[in-house]
Amino acid sequence: MTMGSFNSQNHPMPTAEINMTPLVDVMLVLLIIFIITAPLMTHQVPVDLPRASSTPTPEKPLTLQVSIDADNHVFIAAEAVDTNSLEARFRDAVAQDAKVEMHLRADRATRYEAVAETMSAARRAGLTKIGFVTQPGQAAGG
Repeated sequence: MTMGSFNSQNHPMPTAEINMTPLVDVMLVLLIIFIITAPLMTHQVPVDLPRASSTPTPEKPLTLQVSIDADNHVFIAAEAVDTNSLEARFRDAVAQDAKVEMHLRADRATRYEAVAETMSAARRAGLTKIGFVTQPGQAAGG
């Protein structure tokens, strides 16, 4: 009886075994190639760089914190602002810093019209960077 054969008629059946020898040969060749090429990849040209001392100047743009409550009242920082003088306040901020950013926080119950009017006034005043501030949490659908 031959080992590994379940054939009762004594006919040799082909075996379905994976020959590991070629796989091991390929892996050894790749290992040798990586061992040889690894030091070449870390080779650096020695350069004596000049030394200089300087302090980085972080330029943070002026940020306007604009909030709109549920009653559609607009606030800049914590100060209530009339919608008629809103564009003038935005123009003053742009005059102070041309890269001014507006962070807009609107209450969930705020009408879209109030948000659109505030954004429109900011755009007319020359504000180009407007960001919406949201509270992280679960999605409405989940």
